[in-house]
Amino acid sequence: MRVNHAGEIAAQALYHGQALVAQDPDVRAYMLGAAREEGDHLVWCAERLRALGARPSILDPFWYAGGVAIGALAGLGGDALSLGFISETERQVEGHIDRHLAELPAGDLESRAILEQMRSDEIEHGASARARGAAELPAPLRALMRLTAKLMTRSAYWI
Repeated sequence: MRVNHAGEIAAQALYHGQALVAQDPDVRAYMLGAAREEGDHLVWCAERLRALGARPSILDPFWYAGGVAIGALAGLGGDALSLGFISETERQVEGHIDRHLAELPAGDLESRAILEQMRSDEIEHGASARARGAAELPAPLRALMRLTAKLMTRSAYWI
């Protein structure tokens, strides 16, 4: 659950960074609304971590700062690219959550319920970004995003 918590910090930060530089006010409003939903996910993950007697990653401030910077950088490419970044991010997050659900002990119904709701919300965020005109990201950028996510996931798990 620590990895999911760190991911929600980064996701919220990405949306904040993208909202900072969004050109279209409707895109900015979408980004801020999605960030609020990621904030809900963050609260759920934090509460679950406490219930499990676990701690969040000590790198959380880094995830937020890095997320804002990456989000703003993606947003500087224009709203279509920024929305494409959201679409791809949420697609990759969906895969992460699917893997986590497969590994989760069958009896951990509380974590499962949280992850299933998060998965549903992330799918909706991606679909909403595509409906707003998300550009398809080039394969090398998608690969870089996967690599970055893998590095973050492994770091948050241990640190």
